[in-house]
Amino acid sequence: MREKKYHQGIFNPKNPNKYKGNPNNIVYRSSWELKFMRYCDLNEKILEWGSEEFFIPYLDPTTNKVRRYFPDFIVKIKENSGNIKKYLIEVKPKKQTLEPKKTKGKQQKTYINEVLTYNKNLAKWKAAEEWCKDHLIEFKIITEEEINPYK
Repeated sequence: MREKKYHQGIFNPKNPNKYKGNPNNIVYRSSWELKFMRYCDLNEKILEWGSEEFFIPYLDPTTNKVRRYFPDFIVKIKENSGNIKKYLIEVKPKKQTLEPKKTKGKQQKTYINEVLTYNKNLAKWKAAEEWCKDHLIEFKIITEEEINPYK
């Protein structure tokens, strides 16, 4: 069995003035997050952005405890219309945004872990949507399908 290798590191922005937070400690946890960071840093329509700079409390359904959810990104964008809009962005593999299916040959333990992860994500996203509604921000989940065109 091959070991999974995760693409992680520190991102060094070319435009640190756009970053809201410590521009010397921007951590990416996947190649997709890194691509999105480059997009935010270099796109002139992105006026400000931050990554995991604050948390939203949520009730973890797997433990029934309140946990802290750190959204991947918050972005302030100047849209083509000239309007300025804020988005809270979560970057996830598409597979984790879909309800897991029990398939033939899938290990029971793998299926259970996928269900637990999915339910935890749903709880985080529900808390994020409520937070965004209170702050007049739009919540978006983006997957590799939206990110792959970014360089």
